[in-house]
Amino acid sequence: MSDDVLALFRQTGALLHGHFILRSGLHSREFFQCAILLQHARIAADVCGRLADKLRPHAAGAIVVSPAVGGIVVGQEVARHLDTRHIFVEKDGQGALVMRRFAIVPGERYVVAEDVVTRGGRVQETIDILRAAGGVVVAAGAIVDRSGGNIPDFGCPFVSLVQMTPETFEADQLPADLAAIPATKPGSK
Repeated sequence: MSDDVLALFRQTGALLHGHFILRSGLHSREFFQCAILLQHARIAADVCGRLADKLRPHAAGAIVVSPAVGGIVVGQEVARHLDTRHIFVEKDGQGALVMRRFAIVPGERYVVAEDVVTRGGRVQETIDILRAAGGVVVAAGAIVDRSGGNIPDFGCPFVSLVQMTPETFEADQLPADLAAIPATKPGSK
């Protein structure tokens, strides 16, 4: 399955190569621009349907929650495949995530759906918001897990369609070839 999804990223031009600064602050030669992949409705339905299938064993009666902006299409499509509701957290004026538009019901079950995970920060923030309001997070998932196995323990099952260990670098430890290329930050701000 992983190879099929990677082929879709390549086919749509959503797997970028160059010098990128990830939301995590790490630098990388590769960037998964899920918005480019997900702009194709049939592909979005297919890929998110696959993610929903992996989440389904945990998702009975759960509401799908995603971090904005990148996770909104993923969350909506996963919820459609699971035949449930979708809500999202969004950034406040300082860049932190908050639940603004929706109410969390204590004891209600939630599944977190995201596009790409590197360090798991946005997924963890979303889980923390849900749990602080009394929500029960039963699973989390992403289309791409590029953490190399270094995501935090979310306290619930985590699934993904693609698992990769791409090279990433701290800003002060760039190899010479990467340092010679101007860096771009194509992800959500």
